[in-house]
Amino acid sequence: MRILKLTVILLIIAGANAFAAGIMKENLRKACSIQVTSLDTISGYEKHYYIPDENLNKYFSDKLDSMLSSWYVQNAFLLDSTELAEADTLKQTLSDSVYIQRLQSMQSAVSLSYNNTVKNFITMYTVRKPKQVAVMLGLANYYFPLFEEALAKYGLPMELKYLPIIESALNPGANSVASAVGLWQFMYSTGKMYKLEISTFVDERRDPIKATEAAVKYLRDLYAIYKDWHLVIAAYNCGPGNVNKAIKRSGNARDYWKIYYRLPKETRGYVPAFIAANYVMNFYQSHNIFPKSPDFPIITDTLMVNQYLHFNQISEVIGIPVDQIRSLNPQYRRDIIPASKEKSYSLVLPQEEISAYLENETIIHQHRRTEFFPNNEIVNPQNSYASHSPSDVKGRDKVIYTVKSGDNLGLISAWFRVRTSDLSYWNKLRKNFIKAGQKLTIYVPEGQGEYYSNVSKMSRADKQKSLNKKPTYASPQNLATTAKPKSAEAAPKAAPEVNKTQVQSQDSKVEKSGEKASDDTVGKYVYYTVRKGDNFWSIAKKFPGVSNHDIMKLNNIKVATSLKVGQILKILLKA
Repeated sequence: MRILKLTVILLIIAGANAFAAGIMKENLRKACSIQVTSLDTISGYEKHYYIPDENLNKYFSDKLDSMLSSWYVQNAFLLDSTELAEADTLKQTLSDSVYIQRLQSMQSAVSLSYNNTVKNFITMYTVRKPKQVAVMLGLANYYFPLFEEALAKYGLPMELKYLPIIESALNPGANSVASAVGLWQFMYSTGKMYKLEISTFVDERRDPIKATEAAVKYLRDLYAIYKDWHLVIAAYNCGPGNVNKAIKRSGNARDYWKIYYRLPKETRGYVPAFIAANYVMNFYQSHNIFPKSPDFPIITDTLMVNQYLHFNQISEVIGIPVDQIRSLNPQYRRDIIPASKEKSYSLVLPQEEISAYLENETIIHQHRRTEFFPNNEIVNPQNSYASHSPSDVKGRDKVIYTVKSGDNLGLISAWFRVRTSDLSYWNKLRKNFIKAGQKLTIYVPEGQGEYYSNVSKMSRADKQKSLNKKPTYASPQNLATTAKPKSAEAAPKAAPEVNKTQVQSQDSKVEKSGEKASDDTVGKYVYYTVRKGDNFWSIAKKFPGVSNHDIMKLNNIKVATSLKVGQILKILLKA
């Protein structure tokens, strides 16, 4: 009898478990199912609401294009059309059944509906903009971990990490025509509501970490209102007010596709673009698109600063391009970190530069301090790279500079004390590209043209030295003195150009091309002669296992920009 009872109990438990499993399976099936809609046949809407030639792609397409022109993408990815040629080979759309099957295979808490509008956005990403997708896949390695950490913290669906793809194309410097800013495109009022600092010097809507935290909180609050992720995503784009109006005008319908034509035009494309972004970020390989990785690693670290600091102070002491510092710290609007003992601010640098910064921290803060912060105050904020209007050239002296090998706009702008944006404007530069031998027109303060004309004649070392002192204009003799070194010790004679790296071991001289050292040379010292266009990073690349900081430390060099042509560097082989 006991055995019979036990058997009945076990059968009941097994049946209950099977029933529960069936419910779970059905719920998962519903969550993963695809809602197929035809926008011209939604019940409750007359035919004239449907606009078959409506172009919803352009706004999102422009964002993708603007991302490619940002400094970070141009310099970190070094876009090569031949390398990305494979991404352009699949110039065809697939059948609806393929797209539906693939979307259905994704386990998503956000319903991934499918219709012609979604298909058009998938086509935009996979057929017309594969190069941009390849770059975004590379940027995702840097930004997605930040997004995922915040989403996990507040228990939101991980698919929401794709929102910044359609908001900003993963460009933290993005600005919309409606004045929305940053990766998550916060408006001023919404940013303030979520405690983001927006001031003369700081705009935390551009801060990837703080803006992500605020965006996730905003999404959480919107879901508490609508309980539907499509409506949440729409409200994130156009605001809850517009969504509420669309719901009311649609007979209180709470289905995105039923209020579709009551929404602003841009928002009508927002959810379809989000679904398409989910698709392409998961099935890019099926369209012969592959991540384009940066040419230098996106590995950074964060320091806290507790006194005023200008980006040029960092750049000129440890040799990081100002544009790179801006790219990693987009929240600072005027190249100034307005930190104090009362309020610290973060500084993000490449991980490999952290030790150089810490070793030179005092020197960095003292460098040209009275020039940047006279009386220890922040002054003249109008001299900002963030100002997009070009400087007035009226009354200025015109100078022609010939670009040398190894030059870039950041260095040239520092030597002539002008803004990079002005250099681009004056010379109609596209995407800030310059090449050796190119002539650049530069406008300098009136009366200083003769002095700056001599910059072209200076060696790179002397140009860098000129950053630490104010120009003198008293006489031609002073100009000549500035342009030429006073002694051979001040500027060693340049070594002749060679095709191979010249190295000298402790016992004998050898020539190598930077290939891996043999076992019998590991641990030995070699000597390298600095050539035109070299920097510590490029030199270190010639010797596997050796870093730029290893070279600087071994040679007792504190300032990266002090490197001179013809200088002899001692290097310890490691691999």
